[in-house]
Amino acid sequence: MGSGGGILAVDSGGSGLRVALGTAERGALGRRTSRVPVRTGARGIDPDHLMAQLTPLVRALSAETGVLRPLTAVVGAAGLGALGDALRAELPDALAREFGARTTALAADAVTAYVGALGPRPGAVVAAGTGLIAIGTDLTAWRRADGWGHLLGDCGSGAWIGRAGLEAALRAYDDRPGGSPALLARAEERFGPMPGLPGLLYPRPDRPAVLASFAPQVAACANDDPVAAGVLRTAVRYMAESAAAVCPVGAEPRIALTGGLFGMGDPLLVPLEEELARRLPHAVRVAAEGDPLDGAVRIAADLATGTLTLPSEESLFSIVRPI
Repeated sequence: MGSGGGILAVDSGGSGLRVALGTAERGALGRRTSRVPVRTGARGIDPDHLMAQLTPLVRALSAETGVLRPLTAVVGAAGLGALGDALRAELPDALAREFGARTTALAADAVTAYVGALGPRPGAVVAAGTGLIAIGTDLTAWRRADGWGHLLGDCGSGAWIGRAGLEAALRAYDDRPGGSPALLARAEERFGPMPGLPGLLYPRPDRPAVLASFAPQVAACANDDPVAAGVLRTAVRYMAESAAAVCPVGAEPRIALTGGLFGMGDPLLVPLEEELARRLPHAVRVAAEGDPLDGAVRIAADLATGTLTLPSEESLFSIVRPI
């Protein structure tokens, strides 16, 4: 497997688990996905549930790639800062027992998104999918904004846009001001009669992902529906505010966008580019080089070969070597 040994990279987010296995020299040799989000309970992110999903994926990848012992593991997890105590306490030992990992890095998914998008360079990244967080660094410290989950934040995220779109649909159903008949029609087509929506939505453990699934419908209506367009304008204002809060000072920092939300295209991207140019005229907009799983792979390779230059901060990025 070469001098750097096998590497395991994990991206755990609101829509499921993505895993890559490979070597430090060759990068990812195989990838697998689970569509079941890791549970969050009284102890925060559940390390047992993560391992229960991860183990069969890694076993399958080992058979596929021939990488039998990933000595270095990197796990990027949504909510790590506020909900990661159990992961930090238990996951490195579990990875050592199950796969032989000698070094584990635990990272907020924002950190893996950052490295996937920009690599180890100063700048800022807005990572937007089901949730949303902005993160920036000058390579001496990290700064983050939002990423507080769909109940308290993630403003401008897929879940936020979907929830705002469904609220506009319900307003139209009730004949209240601010309603959108176009979004009402889309919501009924997707979820059925509106009186049944709370019962479909509230008990779901994957509620953020269900909300986010309606965001593309908001974008699809935006050209012809002022209410839908207004939802997107508010979303991009929130995104730009978060980007401005974390962008490092200095000469022309880079800024990139990453995450599935930006696949909605021009209805979101055009107003966002205008808002970023207005708020951060000194920043250089660049295309993201890769996604959060690519970032986890890169961190794992750098960690395995001793070339890692990222700053450590327990709530966002830490390295553990089990005894």
